[in-house]
Amino acid sequence: MTVKANQPLQRDRSTALGVAPAVPRPERSPPEVSFIICTRNRVAVLEACIKSVQAACRAYASFAAELVVVDNGSSDRTAEHLASIAELSDVPFTAICEPRPGLAAARNAGLRRARGRVLVFVDDDCAVDCDYLRDLERHYASGEKWLIRGGRVELGDPRDLPFTIKRSRVRERLTPDVHPGGFVLGCNMTMHRDVAARIGDFDERFGAGAPLRAAEDTDYLVRALLLGFAVEYVPDMTIFHHHGRRDRGSIEKLHRDYSLGNGGLCLKHVLHAPWLLRHFYWAARGALRELAGGPVFDRELNLPHWPIVAMNLLGAAKFAVLLLARRPQAEPLRQDQQANAQAR
Repeated sequence: MTVKANQPLQRDRSTALGVAPAVPRPERSPPEVSFIICTRNRVAVLEACIKSVQAACRAYASFAAELVVVDNGSSDRTAEHLASIAELSDVPFTAICEPRPGLAAARNAGLRRARGRVLVFVDDDCAVDCDYLRDLERHYASGEKWLIRGGRVELGDPRDLPFTIKRSRVRERLTPDVHPGGFVLGCNMTMHRDVAARIGDFDERFGAGAPLRAAEDTDYLVRALLLGFAVEYVPDMTIFHHHGRRDRGSIEKLHRDYSLGNGGLCLKHVLHAPWLLRHFYWAARGALRELAGGPVFDRELNLPHWPIVAMNLLGAAKFAVLLLARRPQAEPLRQDQQANAQAR
């Protein structure tokens, strides 16, 4: 569903919020980059995220970019707020509404609307570094496009607990020896549009707001590997995550949600990626060792192994129920979208 604006926008700006202009405009050439931001009831932090992307686009204007913001059924006047931002944006800006709940559904809506050669997923509580586009263009200038690439995720506020971040200074590629969860974070994930066309839509059974509550990005990484694509982490392309979690209870809940999603992930890919079970075995072994005084899973936050094991099992059971219930998955990319991707 596309939300429409009250007035046509000026200059080069684009929006899906508003009544269509009386005179059709000529089709613009596609941008190099599409920033896709999915949001739900976070109008208080969304503007800072959008402003950071706009600032990064101005700082490196030679790498043309657009913003695609997906309102995932907000009830806090997000649509009206996006309309006002679109009117003033000096960067091509499109806001759309995806009423079906779930981050994966919102990401899929953004995929269908984005026109850029390179797609960048950024969460609405993140801020993009001003050099982001410079780093992004340098990495994609090599011509290697058959991969998913993610960058560094720093804490945006030192008062927040050090979770959902990745600060490694080492460039590396994902192997079955490393659990894919958190290797590349969904709040800072990029790919060529041809890669997205080959992998298809995000699985809408996973992710925030969906039955399995997390791991829609991790599932995407596993599917990329199964198709022979590389998954790479680079220590630049930096974003700052203002996740706002400062109490242990909120971290423990998110930790359980991640583990629930990963359990469903194991069962989904058990035939084609059985190496995922190795990580469940390691978590179970770690949990048994904790009983004998062994180390916890995360020493900095003192997070134990046992919730991982319990929620992995629950996630696998929940995925089995979804299979039996024949819950429909996300539709594959439309043929015209695949043809458009292959033509670029």
